[in-house]
Amino acid sequence: MSNFNNEPSNDKIEDYDGKESKEKRNIVRIVIISCLVLGAFIAYLKVTSLPSDYIGTPEQPGINTSKN
Repeated sequence: MSNFNNEPSNDKIEDYDGKESKEKRNIVRIVIISCLVLGAFIAYLKVTSLPSDYIGTPEQPGINTSKN
C-alpha cells in the first residue's frame, strides 16, 4: 500500500503566508508593470492610428464626418 499523502501542505509551500522570496516578488512586479506599459503603448497606437472619416475621393467629394 502506497502513501497517498504526498501532496505538500500549505506550510511546506515556499510562497505560503507571505514567505515568498524578494526575487519572486520583484519578478511579479516587473511582469505586471511591463503588461501595463505594453497595454498603454498598444492603446496609444490604436487611438493615434484611427482612419479618417472622410467618405469620397478628390474627384467625387463625399461627406466629411470628422469634427475638424
